[in-house]
This record gives sequence, C-alpha cells and structure tokens, in this order.
Amino acid sequence: MHTESQRSSRSIGVFDSGVGGLTVMKQLTKILPKENIVYFGDTARLPYGGKSAETIIRYSIENSIFLMGHDVKLLVVACHTASSCALDRLQQIFNIPVIGTIFPAIEKAVELTQNGHIAILGTKATVNSGIYQRAITERLPQAKVTAIACPLLVPLIEENFILHPATKLVVKEYLQILEGKEVDTLILGCTHYPLLRSLIAEELNSNTAIVDSALVCAEAVNVLLGGSRLRNDQVELPTYKYFVSDDPEKFRSLGKVFLEMPLTYVEAATHST
Repeated sequence: MHTESQRSSRSIGVFDSGVGGLTVMKQLTKILPKENIVYFGDTARLPYGGKSAETIIRYSIENSIFLMGHDVKLLVVACHTASSCALDRLQQIFNIPVIGTIFPAIEKAVELTQNGHIAILGTKATVNSGIYQRAITERLPQAKVTAIACPLLVPLIEENFILHPATKLVVKEYLQILEGKEVDTLILGCTHYPLLRSLIAEELNSNTAIVDSALVCAEAVNVLLGGSRLRNDQVELPTYKYFVSDDPEKFRSLGKVFLEMPLTYVEAATHST
C-alpha cells in the first residue's frame, strides 16, 4: 500500500493519438508545476478521428494499460475522439480517476454563452458521436448547436503545417458554415486545435468566446486532484517522460512547438498488450 505522500507523488498519465495532447500537458505544467507526468502519444496509429468507435476504444484501453504500467495516479484522456468514444469504458475498467477533455469544455461553454448558439470543431468521430450535442442540450435545452467535422486539421498540425497558407484556407473553408449563425461561443473540440486558435479566431466575430478545451481540462484535473487529496506538494523538480509508438524524433521536434520547451526524455515504446 502507498502512503498518502507516496500516492500523491505518483505521476499523472496523459495519452493522445499524437502530439495534440501536449496542449493539455502544457496547461498541466502551468497549473500544477509540481506534478510528475508520463505522456504517451500513439503516433503509429494516428489520426483517431476517422476510425470506428470500437477501434478507438481498443486503442484507448491499450494506451491506458501502458500508462498504468508506470504506476500513474490519474489518467487524462487528452484526446476528444478518445474521450467521446472510450471515457466511460476506461472509467469502468481502471481503479484510478479518469478524466477526459469533453465535459470540462461543455461546462465552460454553457457558462459563457449569452444567446445559446454554440459551435464545436472536432474530428469526424467526435462529431459523429453526438456527445457534445447531447450534453449541451441536456444542460441548455434551448441551445442551438453547430458541430463541424474538420478531418484535415489534425494531419496538417501533425505535419507542422501550422503556419502554412494551405491550413488557413482549410480553416476558412470549414468555418464558412457559421456565416450568419450568430454563434457566440466556439469549442475547440480537439486538443490539436489550440495551435490554430489565431487562424480560427480570424474567421469568427470578434465577440465570439473560444473555449480552449486543453486549459479547462487541466483546471478540472487540478480540482479533481485536490478533492482526492492526490495533489503533489513535494518540493522536488517534476519529471516529464514522453513515450510514442512511432518516430520519437519527429515527436520531439514537433513537441517543442507545442510545449515551447525542449523534450528531454522521449522514448519509442510498444503497447503492453
């Protein structure tokens, strides 16, 4: 059995299909600067957004088993696609807290909207799951929800085309549907999308609130750790470890863009199944 201090000093486990979850990790390091973090990016099998729910659930279980092998105290599903398809299953299987990116973002959007017109940008799998649409209208029955599948954005970001003119054109094309809809709140429904926040904002009315799901997820982790008495208050410098299922050098290079700091420990790893 772990003592309370031993339990609290264990790492937070974070997984994503690739580098997108590093936007969540970046916010975690700001809000919880004493926490040790183990990150797994399933770069061999990305993107998740066009795959079936059954496949995404299987991948998510395998990713979680890998992180459990590092004695983590909490799992963060830093991927909206996996959160939309697999969160319930993971919470049933594992005996530690499991938190996703979706419900913190929904709560924030419902809190911010003034006219009930909310848009979500997400992968095809996230949009097709209907989880955002259902959860928003449960909390706000009169809401008008526009969900937009953006399948090209994750591959563009993973190829570091963040500043490429083609990405600007793709964002413009996806957001055309919002013209005349008076949307006042937009959820970045994929952890990759904060990297495109400025491009997205250019296509919106200046008074449209943008919900950064990476930030609100990290805030929810902070609350959960505090409530569970699992927050690490040790004074040692935290350790950050990164594992990927393919191409660690590409991950290291692109990860530096996401985190705005070097990634010192990146290792290729296979799943524990």
